[in-house]
Amino acid sequence: MAARKPWSEACERNREPILEVLRGAFADATRALEIGAGTGQHAVFFAAALPHLAWQPTDRAENLPGIAAWRDEAALPNLLPPLEFDVDDADWPVRSCDALFSANTLHIMGWSSVENFFRGAGRVLRPGGMLAVYGPFRYGGRHTAPSNEQFDAFLRGRDPRSGIRDFEAVNALAAAEGLVFVDDRAMPANNRTLLWRRAGGGCQSPAQPV
Repeated sequence: MAARKPWSEACERNREPILEVLRGAFADATRALEIGAGTGQHAVFFAAALPHLAWQPTDRAENLPGIAAWRDEAALPNLLPPLEFDVDDADWPVRSCDALFSANTLHIMGWSSVENFFRGAGRVLRPGGMLAVYGPFRYGGRHTAPSNEQFDAFLRGRDPRSGIRDFEAVNALAAAEGLVFVDDRAMPANNRTLLWRRAGGGCQSPAQPV
């Protein structure tokens, strides 16, 4: 029996604003790695909208059947079969890409996994490649909205290792891996999409955080 397609209302709400960012950020890319594809909805939507990209969804083993169900129904030639993946693995299943996307993952991971996320991104992104990360962030140690503060308390109550991350802290991790901050875009529900470029592929000046 085929797996049921999982569903996230949030994916439906945020996919268009994220796509608007990715159209520009990934315009020159050819291979995209998605870390934490979740339900698979983003993978199908972005692969359909960005047919120049070979889109590689990844996630933990328990989420792969749902992602595969979305992929099978969509039957897109540029959407690859989902791969089992954990950012803490020493060897990532994709060794090279020029676009990397992840949504709503950094606040779920422990901090050591966030560090491994950026170490891995620095390894697999080709020079000039782009990293796009969607989710809530704090700035200067402060939340951008009361709802984010409440969400952060919920996350930490459930797992003290998790929580909404400080932009300055994650940007420092990115910089240590040769990732240059490019842009910070406002998204629905007090979220952001942060963009970094792997050094060595152009001379675009770093942007300043909002």
